[in-house]
Amino acid sequence: MIELKHINKTYRMGDNEVHALRDVSLAIDQGEFVAIIGSSGSGKSTLMHTLGLLDRPDSGQYFLNGSEVHHLSDEQWAVLRNRHIGFVFQQFHLLPRMSALDNVALPLIYGGNAERKSLAHDRLVDVGLADREQHNPNELSGGQQQRVAVARSLINDPLIILADEPTGNLDSKSKADIMGLFKALNSKGKTVVIVTHEPEIAAQAKRVITMRDGSIISDKLQDEGKAIPGKSAADVLPSEVAVEVEVREGMRFLDYARQAILAMLSHKMRAFLSILGILIGVAAVIAMIALGRGAQQSIEQQLSSLGSNLLMVRPGSSQAGGVSLGAGASTRFTFQDVTAIAKLTASVGNVAPSVTGHAQMVYGSKNWSTQIEGTGPSYEKIRAAAPIAGRFFTDEEVTARSKVALLGTSVVTQLFGDEDPVGKTVKINLVNFTVIGVLPPRGASPFRDQDDIVLVPVTTAMYRLLGKQYIDSIYVEAKGPDMVDTAQQDVGDILAKEHHMSAKEAEDSFQIRNMSDMKQTMESSTQTMGMLLGAIAAISLLVGGIGIMNIMLVSVTERTREIGLRKALGANNRDIMTQFLIESVLMSLIGGIAGIIVGVGASFIITIAAGWAVKISLASVLVATVFSVIVGLVFGLWPAHQASRLNPIEALRYE
Repeated sequence: MIELKHINKTYRMGDNEVHALRDVSLAIDQGEFVAIIGSSGSGKSTLMHTLGLLDRPDSGQYFLNGSEVHHLSDEQWAVLRNRHIGFVFQQFHLLPRMSALDNVALPLIYGGNAERKSLAHDRLVDVGLADREQHNPNELSGGQQQRVAVARSLINDPLIILADEPTGNLDSKSKADIMGLFKALNSKGKTVVIVTHEPEIAAQAKRVITMRDGSIISDKLQDEGKAIPGKSAADVLPSEVAVEVEVREGMRFLDYARQAILAMLSHKMRAFLSILGILIGVAAVIAMIALGRGAQQSIEQQLSSLGSNLLMVRPGSSQAGGVSLGAGASTRFTFQDVTAIAKLTASVGNVAPSVTGHAQMVYGSKNWSTQIEGTGPSYEKIRAAAPIAGRFFTDEEVTARSKVALLGTSVVTQLFGDEDPVGKTVKINLVNFTVIGVLPPRGASPFRDQDDIVLVPVTTAMYRLLGKQYIDSIYVEAKGPDMVDTAQQDVGDILAKEHHMSAKEAEDSFQIRNMSDMKQTMESSTQTMGMLLGAIAAISLLVGGIGIMNIMLVSVTERTREIGLRKALGANNRDIMTQFLIESVLMSLIGGIAGIIVGVGASFIITIAAGWAVKISLASVLVATVFSVIVGLVFGLWPAHQASRLNPIEALRYE
């Protein structure tokens, strides 16, 4: 069944070369019970690893049932180890946080068998441990752990069982039980090869091979009886291996996900720290983007309150001896200027004068200091200020200097609470005014509350409340977005003409501000701010990804022997890499989902505690989730690659 021809294996230890196997030739027939004996360093374990396809020789040939295996890929070797070779190790190599049943079923994960639990139970029944199948290894004795290892080696009904010092860590009774188990397996036709340094254990085999310094010095039959026929190795190579590799690739994902979850549950603190890094990153992304979008929306609302296609005309300031005399010192606007601008019907739609000041309001026992703005009826259209209750004042009321007022929502709240203010009488600077309407809410800006305002007719404000003779500013609405620049030029020309100024003098005498330019500038600023906040949050997510990579690298180091065991049981490089990648992505996904919850909660807390506007978008949630998965995939790739490249023998020997 197995034939080795002129096998050599040399290890390098620093500058020294250790010849573990020297020109070893060996044949093992089907159904034999072979013991390989020798002192420590004789090469017996290396020979077993070669027989078990765990290590490639430097030279020589290995034939399995007449087919050479040296040319097969690592993936095909993994299939052979999984399907046709069962390993029993001296250190048992049971995964500590898995039950006996799960340890026995482990090879089936890489063999594509869906009936893992029932098969594992049957094998534990065979070794007399049916009542201990739910116990973890630390709850089993040494003999029981070795029985679990034997049951695991039998799970795929292998052609050959290889046992490396299977009784080395057992008491005499357990040794007898394990050897009795091997004899029973051999009596059923299993080929058994045991590596031992104990002569009394080797004496129980039918054939004893003695090794020294990497060479076979003796090969004796102790029982002249024929080998017992067992499972045929025919047709194992090469077609079956190729087919099995193809079948295995489509059946692994759910098994790997389950193994990843078990690994996370087995190392809860390590998994928690990994998840925490992603959680903080995703929460920061959600909260920062929500804050940026909220600020952008708030600014857009404030800009929309300015009205569309709006020009703001303000007096300039003259200078005397290099000292500014203040706005309006050289130019004062009058109603004649308003009338002249209103006549520019080709480019101008509506015009409204404005005067501002502060006043004290009183209603009943309540009083409130607020801003007063006097304007005209066109203000309603220019500034999108249609009342949510009541009406706007008329041209007749402006001409009559009527004592009527419209209140902002903040003023209504302070003076009236839940009471309807329309029709009520309030005192403004000790003058009685009738409330005729409530202005639409505009929101707060970083500088002031835009709803803390009272509108009155411009003539009333100038001559009854504020004592002003001139207009502070003029609102001008262009006829359309494409007419803003034309209207700006026309307004500048007419004002220069009205005040008998040259173009140079007009530049210093008054200012015409284009609100469209201001709107574009502010929108650009908010977009930049949003991108900056998102970038900061993305950096935190990146840091979380680096944390996952570090912890996964530590995990690879901690689980080196586990990786070696999985490879010995049939896992190939792709299996190991996929399993670690799934674990990394799973932790990232859990962290991402938790981060979304925390980020949304943080956004609401910011809104309640600081009063800042936030807006959570579905797009930001999806982006954060997808990005967290990508982070897990990218930063888990290197640790997974490192794990997949581990040599099974070196990994099993790792301390």
